Amino acid sequence: MTGAILLAGGRATRLGGAVKPLLEVGGRTLFARAVDAVAGCAPVTVVAPVLDVPDADALTWVREDPPFGGPAAAVVAALASWRDEAPEWTYVLACDLPGVAEAVARLADAVALLPADTDGVCLADAASRPQWLTGLYRTAALREAAAELPDRGKDAPVRAMTSDLAVAVIAAPPDETEDVDTWDDLERARRRHG
Repeated sequence: MTGAILLAGGRATRLGGAVKPLLEVGGRTLFARAVDAVAGCAPVTVVAPVLDVPDADALTWVREDPPFGGPAAAVVAALASWRDEAPEWTYVLACDLPGVAEAVARLADAVALLPADTDGVCLADAASRPQWLTGLYRTAALREAAAELPDRGKDAPVRAMTSDLAVAVIAAPPDETEDVDTWDDLERARRRHG
């Protein structure tokens, strides 16, 4: 079984505070793209204020404490909400990836090739930087790493959570790793993804 944590609660300051997950690319919101990419996963937890989206009540929504504590705190909050659920693997995905479906497919394919002692896999961008928020991790290892973060992960970089994990980083084309952080990013994504 595979779960998913969707991070959709940032401030989007470089977008003037726009609700980034609700921006449309190719006629679909970034949020809808992320939810569709993890169809069949359980549980699926969104870390954000509840968004005005179709079928919002079919998802589990949580907030990091305090709100806007960062992505590591968001992962900690999502994992804490999974008291009785223990999927073997967990996607951790930012909801600002137009190519999230392709990224999820690449991650799923990579897991089958991982050595048994690997804690996860994430994609690397064009500069070979790990994209920790485009990853698939063993839930038990992710929980252990999250539990080690001080202050429930508040303001901690995600790399602080993943630094002691054995994570394979695999190259991926820009379509799968480029996110939308600025209006220029959004225009580029719209050109690329129709």
